[in-house]
Amino acid sequence: MKTRSKIFLATMILALASIPALGVTQATNTNTISPTLKVNVTVQDAIQLTLSTGTGCAVTAGGGADYSMNFGNVDALGINVPACGSQFAPTTPGVTNAAYYSNYTITPIFTSQGVITNTLKAYVSTNFAKANLSVVYSTSLPATIAGLTPMGTTLATANTLATNAVSGTALTQYVGVEIAPTNGLALTGADAATITYTLTVS
Repeated sequence: MKTRSKIFLATMILALASIPALGVTQATNTNTISPTLKVNVTVQDAIQLTLSTGTGCAVTAGGGADYSMNFGNVDALGINVPACGSQFAPTTPGVTNAAYYSNYTITPIFTSQGVITNTLKAYVSTNFAKANLSVVYSTSLPATIAGLTPMGTTLATANTLATNAVSGTALTQYVGVEIAPTNGLALTGADAATITYTLTVS
């Protein structure tokens, strides 16, 4: 009998040991009980960069990239009226460039970062196929065509659009295309270039 009792006791101990430990979720002779729940999370830093329409050409989603903007018909003499945005006629027709440009906004958002110092850059990652076209930009309203700067065409030559931008604040920028008065084959028709933006918080 003693051996059976020992076996039974050992079995009960093992059974109780296998029951998971729980908080007190019931009680008698009281009208209050206070179980607890531990909520676990792993916080990660996050970042977002959004392009939107300003007061000029529409910025739309898609179109072969994350966003697209369409200037419509353009020419090196500035004869075509802009479908949207603004234009600069050439200073010397047939010698200097014409430009079509528009404003738009970029909104950087970053959360749970260790610092708030940041840099926003852009470069032409896929250039126009036509040699008479180039992407130009400005971080402020250009007064003349000279206020539009050719955008870099490699990551190493990316242009700085903003430094230490405020998270959640839209930045007004300007982008456009210059058309050189070049003559030759395959210089007319549709074409497109792609700009890549990089927001770095460090």
